[in-house]
Amino acid sequence: MRMRVVFWKELADLFGSKRFIILFFLILIVAGAAVYLAGQSLQENPPLDTSYVYLRLFTQGAGGLPSFLSFLSFFGPLLGILLGFDAVNSEFSRGTVSRVLAQPIYRDSWINGKFLAGLATLALALAGIILIIFGLGLYALGFPPDGGELARMFTFFLLGLVYLGFWLALGILFSILFRQAASSALAGIAVWLFFTLFFYMAAGLIADQLAPVALDSPPQEWARHEAIRDMVLRFSPVTLFEEATRAVLMPTYRGLGIVQALLQPNVPTNPLPLGQSLLIVWPQLVSLVALTAVCFGISYVLFMRREVRAI
Repeated sequence: MRMRVVFWKELADLFGSKRFIILFFLILIVAGAAVYLAGQSLQENPPLDTSYVYLRLFTQGAGGLPSFLSFLSFFGPLLGILLGFDAVNSEFSRGTVSRVLAQPIYRDSWINGKFLAGLATLALALAGIILIIFGLGLYALGFPPDGGELARMFTFFLLGLVYLGFWLALGILFSILFRQAASSALAGIAVWLFFTLFFYMAAGLIADQLAPVALDSPPQEWARHEAIRDMVLRFSPVTLFEEATRAVLMPTYRGLGIVQALLQPNVPTNPLPLGQSLLIVWPQLVSLVALTAVCFGISYVLFMRREVRAI
């Protein structure tokens, strides 16, 4: 009951904040434009295989714009960080924490209500964007998706929610570690830039040092180089999300890289059932859930042990 009060209060505050509305509509406009152009491209140049054509709206870019999947993996973390970077330290700055906790509200109900409200806000925002994509696809293609496509779209929604939830938990963690909201925001943006930009360069450098290759290197050496690079990249939540959603939105995906596919040219390309696709990326799914749980768990422990002084 106490957590429910905190949840609805935080949910109202989050939906009423101008920064969330601005960033949400920015993501919606750019992603909607990318999906609309992808739909027009599919309408003008119909693919030979029309199965799972709705899923291509999420993975196919057009008109110089990236796909919605790429856009969400890159800019989606900003939405989670935006909701969490001042969730706790702003309350301490205003001196409202001691007043709230003086009421019959436990600490765990307060921090859990904040996290669940942020997660619900992200869920509603992501669901709204996916439904708009569904409507644009219905308008551009002229026919509805089948049951298999709807199941994969719902699975993609759950994966996206876990991914955004990790960045929300990270923002709340920095909000507890840093007393100033500006410091926690800069820390969150720094981590976002590291995992979305610099980590790819770092993975390439590590692979070059451990398995150097040249243009005339045999395919086996290129395969080892790419395997090391992929292993390093899997320490990034961005890579885990991209690999997991790629298997969900591309039914023919079997987890093979380019070099491995060249070494194994006889791999079948028939679409896999959703259960088989999830089995391929089960480690990525578990890793994403574990990262989110660990990040929020650390925030929970730190907040429960933090001293709150009455003003």
